[in-house]
Amino acid sequence: ITSSSFVNTRARSFSSYRFAIVGAGPSGLYCAKQLVKALKNEVTIDFFDEKPFPCGLVRTGVAPDHQELKNSIKEFNVLLSEPNVNFFGNVKIGEQLHLPDFESLYSGVVFAYGASSDRRLGLDHEDEINGIYGAREFVGWYNGDFNHQHYDFRLDQVEDVVVVGNGNVAIDVARILTRRTEELAKTDIADYALEKLRQSTVKRVHIVARRGVVQGAMTVKELR
Repeated sequence: ITSSSFVNTRARSFSSYRFAIVGAGPSGLYCAKQLVKALKNEVTIDFFDEKPFPCGLVRTGVAPDHQELKNSIKEFNVLLSEPNVNFFGNVKIGEQLHLPDFESLYSGVVFAYGASSDRRLGLDHEDEINGIYGAREFVGWYNGDFNHQHYDFRLDQVEDVVVVGNGNVAIDVARILTRRTEELAKTDIADYALEKLRQSTVKRVHIVARRGVVQGAMTVKELR
């Protein structure tokens, strides 16, 4: 997709209201759902995402042993099948398309994308020490995200793992590291991740957080 071809194509799409939503994850999809509910056939919605598929973290962020949370994909597929809702994947804003391309075509632009990188801890020599990873990298790895499949987590060389944080993602990571592989084999976890976890020598996971259990940004479901 290029700026000129896109502008020429979408300029011929007529409707009373046209919205571009950058990011086809849950927040963007729920936003579109409300727009369609309010404006019905008077609105056209175009999704843009750097990934080739929609639904974002529902696909690549939800832990494989919590399949019920992925049921929202069915709801999103219904929305994306609407004739006035379109999805454009493999598009990076700032490269293939630029903000001025949207200004002349849309009534509004919604930026609904998440963080593109992990937050660093700010420790001395953090980038020089092997074995320090962001949760985004590990979660993407065991969920089969093509951007993280190449990671080589040496789980067969350690017995102790430290997870910094006690939010829902941190607990997901701790749970996947300690769950029996026989149970994980029944999920949609990536095959290569399952094999690596079978070889794991991890015996202890230490959760380190600035908040207590009561203040942790998680639910009981993450502990199961």
